Amino acid sequence: MAKPNKKGPTQTIEVFCRQCKTLLYKYRKGGKGALVKCFKERIISDYTLRPCHCPNCQQLFARELIIQGVGAYKIISAKVYIK
Repeated sequence: MAKPNKKGPTQTIEVFCRQCKTLLYKYRKGGKGALVKCFKERIISDYTLRPCHCPNCQQLFARELIIQGVGAYKIISAKVYIK
């Protein structure tokens, strides 16, 4: 399988915890659809202390996976929202 483009898209989004409204990531997202997965190499700023856990309420919001040979987080859509 092909790896995702490292340079990636220029559109930047912010990912927030739905429960406590804490900023989790600043991420370069491609496309218009919902946030399904976050490739680790596209995360600009990571505000989490433990991977996939909110630093404020400790809620699990994603699962760590390898997608297309690259590390990624599979987002649980009900746990986060984007701006």
